[in-house]
Amino acid sequence: MATTEGGRESSEANSKWLDAHYDPVANLCTFSSCTALADLNGDGECKLVVGDLGTGLSNMKLKVFKGTSLMTENALLDLPTSVVSFMMDQNEPRTPAIAVASGPFVFIYKNLRPYFKFTIPVMDVNPLEQDLWSQAKEDKIDPLTLKEMLEGIRGKAEIPLSVRSLRFLMLDLPEMESFVNLHKHLPIKRQTAITCMGTLKKNMADEDAVSCLVIGTESQEVYILDSEAFTTLTQVSLASVPVFLDVTGQYDVEYRVTVACRNGSIYILRRDSKRPKYCIELNSQPVGLVRIHKNIVVGCSQETLHGYTQKGKKLWTVPLPAPIMTMSLMDQKARGFQAVLVGLANMEVHMFRDKSLLYIIKTQDVVTSICFGRYGREDNTLIMTTKAMHRVFQMDLYRLRLMAARAYVKALESSMSPVSSTLTEPLRMNAVVQGIGPTFKLTLHIQNTSANRPSINLLISFLYDERLYAMKRAFIKVPLLVPGLNYPIETFVDCLSDKGVSDIIKVFVLREGKSTPLLTAHISMPVSEGLIAA
Repeated sequence: MATTEGGRESSEANSKWLDAHYDPVANLCTFSSCTALADLNGDGECKLVVGDLGTGLSNMKLKVFKGTSLMTENALLDLPTSVVSFMMDQNEPRTPAIAVASGPFVFIYKNLRPYFKFTIPVMDVNPLEQDLWSQAKEDKIDPLTLKEMLEGIRGKAEIPLSVRSLRFLMLDLPEMESFVNLHKHLPIKRQTAITCMGTLKKNMADEDAVSCLVIGTESQEVYILDSEAFTTLTQVSLASVPVFLDVTGQYDVEYRVTVACRNGSIYILRRDSKRPKYCIELNSQPVGLVRIHKNIVVGCSQETLHGYTQKGKKLWTVPLPAPIMTMSLMDQKARGFQAVLVGLANMEVHMFRDKSLLYIIKTQDVVTSICFGRYGREDNTLIMTTKAMHRVFQMDLYRLRLMAARAYVKALESSMSPVSSTLTEPLRMNAVVQGIGPTFKLTLHIQNTSANRPSINLLISFLYDERLYAMKRAFIKVPLLVPGLNYPIETFVDCLSDKGVSDIIKVFVLREGKSTPLLTAHISMPVSEGLIAA
C-alpha cells in the first residue's frame, strides 16, 4: 500500500492540505480499522500504528511508523481485524497500550512489547458432534460413517459444528483416516473470531482516562472487557454478526454502543440492557459507520450515505458517484469541527458535514484506509493508504516468472533447449561462432554430464536457410563421449548474401535410428562483412 498525508492532484483540496509525504511502494496492506495514532512514549509525538495483513496468508505484522520511516514491527500469528490505542491502567508514565484483534485473541502491547493475550471464551460444543468424535476415539465408527453422521447434523442443529469437523468434511476419502487418527485424542473446542473492536471510557471522560475494550465476534456477541483484570464486564447477544462498532460514554455512568451487522441492520446497545435498545434496518449491507456528535452516518453498498439520529430516525440520504471503500471520522477538537471522510472506488475522498459535501480530495489510487488525528506534533494530519503500486509490480513479476517456467517446461518437453531433459542421455551443449565473414568458424562444445555412462551413436544435424548459408559439414557423427570431458566439434559456415542480413542456424543432437532430438540449440549468426570471392 502507499501511504500519504493529505491529498494530491486536487485544485480544491490543495488550498486546505499540505502534501507532506507520498510513498507508492510502502507495501502496506491494511484497512481503516487496523490503523491508529498514539503517543506511545508519552513525549507528545504521536506514532502511526498499523496492522499489516501481509499477503493474507503470511507476513502479518504490527508496524509502527515515526515520521516517514518504519520504527518497529512485530510478527502476528493471524490476520489482524482491528487495532486500537487505549489506557489500560493508572501507572506512570501515562503511556497507552495497543490492542490487536486477531482470530479469537486480543494481543496487548505495552511499550511496543507483547504484554498480555486475551482469548475469547470457548463456546459450547454440539453434544451429537462430541459423541461422534468420542466413538471415533474408541474406533467404534469408521471415517466414512463419521463423515455421513456429521453431514447429517450440519446446518440442522442449534449449535454449529466446530472447526475440526468442518475441516474434516472438506477432506477426500484417502485423507480422512489420517485426519481422524491425528485429532481423535484431542478435546474438541469451538472458538469464535473477532470481527471488530473499539474502546469505552471506564468512569471518566478525560483523554487519558482508563478505557475498556468493546469486542464484536463471529458468534454474534458483543463483549465489554475490563482492561486491568481482562475479565468480561458485559456480554450481549445480537441477531447477526457485528462488523462495525461505534462507542460513546462511560461504562460506569452511561454509554451507547452502535453496532452495524451483516444482516443489514444497526443495533444500539445501552447500559443495563441485555438486548439492543433500538434497531435500524438498512436497504443494503453496511460498509462503514461513523458517529458525528449525536448522529450516526452509515455508508451502504448501494453507493449511498445515510444519516440517522441515535434513536434510529432517518435524517437524510446522499447518493455517491462510486462504491464506498472506507470511512473515517475527521475530528478537529480545537475548533469543534467534525466531518465524515469517505474513500470511494473512483480514487476520490469526499468530506461530508451532515449531507453537505465540503471537499473532494483526488488521490493517485483507490484509498483503502483513512486515519485523521495528531501525527508527530501536527494536530490535523490525514493519513491514507492506497492499493499498492508495488503489488502491481509483484503481480507482473509473478506472471513473468510463470510464463518463463511454462516456456522452460515446454522447451524441455520438446527438446528445444541446450540441456538434455532425459536421464538416459544427460548432455549439455554450447556453441561459439568466430570470424567476421564471409566464412565463420562454428565450434560446438558437447559434454556428457552423467556419472559413469558414456554416450555413443550420436549424430549432429544442422537446419539453416540454404539461400543465406552453406556448410561444409552439415551432418556430423559424434565420437564416443566420456563422462565429464568437453568435446569441441568444428565446422565452417559460408555466408552467401551481400545484403547485410543474418539468420538462425538450428543444431540438433540425435541418436541413430530416432527422429526426436535429444537437445536443440539456436545459433544467432552475425552479419557478414563481405562475400566470398569467385
